[in-house]
Amino acid sequence: MCNLKVGYVLKRYPRLSETFILNEILAHEAAGMDLHIFSLRVPEDGPQHEDVKRVRAEVSCLPLEPVSARGFGEALLGAAEVLDEEESTFGFRESKYPWSLWQAGQIARAVREQGISHLHAHFATEATAMARLAALQAGISYSFTAHAKDIFHESVDMPRLRRFARDAAGIVTVSDFNVAHLNSVLDGDACPIHRIYNGLDLSAFPFDDTPREPGVIIAVGRLVEKKGFDVLLRACAIMKASGRNFRCELIGDGQERERLEALHRELGLGDHVEMTGALPREEVVRRVRRASVMAAPCVVGEDGNRDGLPTVLLEAMALGTPCVSTPVTGIPEVVRHEATGLMVPERDADALAGALGRLLDEPRFGRALAGRARTLIEDSFDLHRNTAQIRAMFEAAAAAGAPG
Repeated sequence: MCNLKVGYVLKRYPRLSETFILNEILAHEAAGMDLHIFSLRVPEDGPQHEDVKRVRAEVSCLPLEPVSARGFGEALLGAAEVLDEEESTFGFRESKYPWSLWQAGQIARAVREQGISHLHAHFATEATAMARLAALQAGISYSFTAHAKDIFHESVDMPRLRRFARDAAGIVTVSDFNVAHLNSVLDGDACPIHRIYNGLDLSAFPFDDTPREPGVIIAVGRLVEKKGFDVLLRACAIMKASGRNFRCELIGDGQERERLEALHRELGLGDHVEMTGALPREEVVRRVRRASVMAAPCVVGEDGNRDGLPTVLLEAMALGTPCVSTPVTGIPEVVRHEATGLMVPERDADALAGALGRLLDEPRFGRALAGRARTLIEDSFDLHRNTAQIRAMFEAAAAAGAPG
């Protein structure tokens, strides 16, 4: 039982693509932790996971709260007490910063009123900025989880990231690759960095080694460059040209949908590739469970953006679906070539087609990979064991008090 009350600061909650955050929150609550969720944006329209209904935490959606002139002024004055010299001067024209200071003040007020002892944010961007300012005003500790875009993208504000890392009580990140990167760019000027893998509730992902539906490839994720789905479509075109009988289900939505649909038409994949759009989590799990192979052809984007360690890859491995992926960031820590999955070079459609075809042709080999993958998931990605490490960090941080 954890007697600590923790505030989670998130840019938007709930969010269909952030299953890992939902899993983490549910695991904390299962362990007895009292949570309050601060959402800086209104939820997205569209389907949501059924498990959102299981969350007991109160959710404060800050944009919906009324703002008075006096309250706004008090928030700015409160923030002024903790801002450093660089942060304390800003321009109002087309700036969201004053609004962010108000949001931080609202969080700080809730912290005091509700007896919240620690704040935690996901992604080293706006959510962490709000957690930091609110924690400094309320005199409590804060921490954050760093993922991928927030530390690798070309737009990362390194002075701000160093400020976050300097003032936080701890940083969680999702792979050894990320730990090495953060140690490099922060150059020793940081709080402790903890590698804690995103975990799965393994009871919700029972291993299934029965034969799968022949010829079915599945891919799941937001339709953005870093997912490499254009490479997957080209690999499907190669398999089609070779006369292979297969069907690929591409599940997800995003900013590259129109471009991918145009490529889909150009390659003549109408009879072989279904682009389903976003689907509820339960339907995604059902489709992954029946597929012969999962494709996760991740790439490093032109802007430096990349995946950390895709949750859907972990889910497929837990369920017993053999996986093909690429050596991007932390993926080789889980997809070990010819041991727990197959690895191909990024942006190599021919190699991807070959690996997918191999698993379609050799189901016994695929089941052997899947069995070893499940063992690895059980050893390193158990949700309740991993979130216990996060709670231990929260408790230590709260006991030590606010940094400085």
